[in-house]
Amino acid sequence: MVKRRSTKRNNSDTHSNHASIKTSSHQGKRIAKATLLLVFSIFISAGLLSFLGCFDFTTLPGLKKVTITIIKPPMITLHRFPHQCGVVKNQTQPSSEYGTNNNKQRSSHSQPPTCPSYFRWIHEDLRPWRETGVTRGTLEKARRKAHFRVIILDGRVYVKKYRRAIETRDTFTLWGIVQLLQWYPGRLPDLELLFDADDRPTVRSRDYEGQQHPAPPPVFRYCSNDASLDIVFPDWSFWGWAELNITPWAKSLVAIEEGNKMTQWEDRVAYAYWRGNPKVARTRRELLRCNVSDQEDWNTRLYINDWATASKEGFKNSNLENQCTHRYKIYVEGWAWSVSEKYIMACDSMTLYVRPRYYDFFIRGMMPLQHYWPIRDRGKCRSLKHAVHWGNTHLDQARKIGEEGSRYIREEVNMEYVYDYMFHLMNEYAKLLKFKPEIPLGAKEITPDSLGCPAKGRWRDYMAESMVTSPSEVSPCEMPLPYSSLELREVLERKANLTRQVEVWEDLYFRNLTNGNKH
Repeated sequence: MVKRRSTKRNNSDTHSNHASIKTSSHQGKRIAKATLLLVFSIFISAGLLSFLGCFDFTTLPGLKKVTITIIKPPMITLHRFPHQCGVVKNQTQPSSEYGTNNNKQRSSHSQPPTCPSYFRWIHEDLRPWRETGVTRGTLEKARRKAHFRVIILDGRVYVKKYRRAIETRDTFTLWGIVQLLQWYPGRLPDLELLFDADDRPTVRSRDYEGQQHPAPPPVFRYCSNDASLDIVFPDWSFWGWAELNITPWAKSLVAIEEGNKMTQWEDRVAYAYWRGNPKVARTRRELLRCNVSDQEDWNTRLYINDWATASKEGFKNSNLENQCTHRYKIYVEGWAWSVSEKYIMACDSMTLYVRPRYYDFFIRGMMPLQHYWPIRDRGKCRSLKHAVHWGNTHLDQARKIGEEGSRYIREEVNMEYVYDYMFHLMNEYAKLLKFKPEIPLGAKEITPDSLGCPAKGRWRDYMAESMVTSPSEVSPCEMPLPYSSLELREVLERKANLTRQVEVWEDLYFRNLTNGNKH
């Protein structure tokens, strides 16, 4: 110990020098460590940022340029309901951050556009109640025809069901109404209406003609005809038809548009195409007689859809986007109007529209020879044969009719305008009510959760896909004025004259064909 102390004392200067060197060495080491740590941190950070696609290594001075390809996983949008399905909340829920808003919004303008021309028919559909209004007694007369009652009070939706509808028509119709209130929150008036979810109209106009008759019951439904007073409303399939694997309209439109690109119009099969169920209506069974046979070729290619078999096969041959392969597509009604109408007309093919007995909410805005080619119901085989012949000898005109019909469907019957139509129809209807809407005994509030949470499989998927996830950033389109008597007469006469013109061409075609065969 002494010796060591002595050595330490005797070498004090040396120790001092060593201490100085040691201190400098330690400082250098600390600086070196800090530098290494900094460089290492930069590399780690750069690597992470590069992985995220936000950093370029070549921006670091002194680093060798290296090309790095980073494959990003596809962005997956999860469609989920906004709240815990285990606890359904009895309130209208705000829009969710989950899911996808499939409603492409119009660009924001100070002045919203004028609604498409078919909105003017809202005024015509509600005309029977313009003078009398809708009293409580008038509404209740519709009770025996209705599947359900809808009540909107203070921005909330309530429903009372009376009888079971076909499949889930009522559920998806109600889902659409709930989405409307999500799209335009707080903008729907209080109202009460009754809805019949069957196909054919039931309120015959002849039963309410003359001043001695009371006002007809206001019944909402999916279609009507010239002999009925039912109020036309968008059908359930705009939010999906799960039973037939038909996706919500916004998604279907995108798929069909992609399908259109698969086969250019001039390369499409030069015949008229139809696929469907012929069992539901006489006019469809008659259509099958127009199929190609050993004796006659009516320029058609017709196929029977067996939905039971299609369901077992997973609907692999029933994809709508795969059916845009012919230059001409046939629309023919079923038991009443057919949901297939909008899908057929979206294909860019010239629609051969068999004279209908019924109309939905948008077809009344379309014109023969502009949006479709009219086909006689009686003698439809000859009419179809002539239509295809005309199209194949007037390719540019036929293509233009097909494209204009599809443009109408894509641009004027998109989900934005579907919601606007519902909005204006319900607002105009509410103005007619002469009583204060109330929630009847047994009615239940419906929300996205209360409808979506119990759903399973495709039914739930379609609700998620069609869910409105944020309110519209723009106001509804501006409702056009009603038709004057003269304007309405001119519109109807124009349609009739254009249809007659086609029939004249058809008669002349077969007359020339007959005379040519004689020679």
